Amino acid sequence: MLYMQFLFLLAILYTGSRFGGIGLGVVSGIGLLIEVFVFRMPPSSPPVTVMLIILAVVTCASILEAAGGLKYMLQVTERVLRRNPKQITFLGPIATWLMTVMLGTGHAVYSVMPIIGDVALKNGIRPERPMAAASIASQMGITASPISAAVVYYLAQMADLNANITLLTILSVTMTSTFLGVILVSLYSLRRGKELDQDPEYQARLQDPNWAEKIKNTTASTLGETLPNSARHAVYLFLAALVTIVFIAMVPAVRTIEGSAVSMSNVIQMMMLGFGGLILLVTRTNVQKVPNGVVFKSGMVAAIAIYGIAWMSDTYFQFAMPAFESGIMGMVQNYPWTFALALFVVSVVVNSQGATAVMMLPVGIAMGLEPYLLVALMPATYGYFFIPNYPSDIATTNFDVSGTTKIGKYYFNHSFMMPGLIGVISACVIGMVISKAIIGV
Repeated sequence: MLYMQFLFLLAILYTGSRFGGIGLGVVSGIGLLIEVFVFRMPPSSPPVTVMLIILAVVTCASILEAAGGLKYMLQVTERVLRRNPKQITFLGPIATWLMTVMLGTGHAVYSVMPIIGDVALKNGIRPERPMAAASIASQMGITASPISAAVVYYLAQMADLNANITLLTILSVTMTSTFLGVILVSLYSLRRGKELDQDPEYQARLQDPNWAEKIKNTTASTLGETLPNSARHAVYLFLAALVTIVFIAMVPAVRTIEGSAVSMSNVIQMMMLGFGGLILLVTRTNVQKVPNGVVFKSGMVAAIAIYGIAWMSDTYFQFAMPAFESGIMGMVQNYPWTFALALFVVSVVVNSQGATAVMMLPVGIAMGLEPYLLVALMPATYGYFFIPNYPSDIATTNFDVSGTTKIGKYYFNHSFMMPGLIGVISACVIGMVISKAIIGV
């Protein structure tokens, strides 16, 4: 019966994924109702802490966007890319990875992707090379961000397992492993596909006057827009918030009040709300603009999705884990890569690293997996490139006017498959080495 109920869980997740975003959360609510009132499972607690962290982070980042901070960051990024056009296959993915690390979300990639494609095309570089890699890199940065839902949830759940696990410990592993994974993806991408002058499909497009005009004369740039000084000040304040969070994580005495330490999840919430207020006051931003930005909308959608997914899945696993202990635990402990595969598969279904972490980390902890292993395998929560239906991948395909970045005839032979597999697998392997050295067995 438990296996049938697990298949029901997967069916609900798949059905919700067809709607995406908010649909994934509310369809999971249907699954939760059936689990409790039909299957008679005791409901677990809703993921309140994770949702509050997402709300705080999204609020601060949305105020940054409304103040013009994202446009300022984009202009700085574009200047670097245009000054080094021949290195676009490396610099493009590094730029999107870094923006995600700073913002805690990969959705900022939409603004920089047309620039990456434009720089590549204007310099005779096959746009697929930097663009597909940059889309993958933007999502790999999530597990390296101190304010992403996935990282904060890992920190909150694992701090009690091992005294050596802090925010700085997790970031030391994930930032290094994912960054090196991005570099390996870029190295692979340097020579992938045919050169533009030898690509028959691209050359055929040039014969179409409309396509030729679009390819030759389309220029994506943000450098012509003059931003107020407040945009730069907003970025400085946001960076100060990130530095402060990391500093407090490194120095526990700062957050020790009357003998007890304030949890890092609460610290992140307070810092994001507080610095969001500072950005608003210093830049005199119109608060009415905040809910209209891309960051706010995508963040709220993520919060609702995680709300439903986490509550439904946690209810099932708390009910089923005692029965699974004898069979599955032995296999996972003997073959840890099976847990990485489980993370990957769940991510393919739910399309969210935060939701995958909330759903699967308690399972890994209950199975007695070593803390270093759980941290090392965090990049495996990114598997939704496998089926090319994620918004950043679809947008990247549409932004490439050359048509080199595409979904293949057989659906799975798309531009993101190999970069994604190389990035995730290499990041997990590198993470295993680093995590074992830092955290220990």
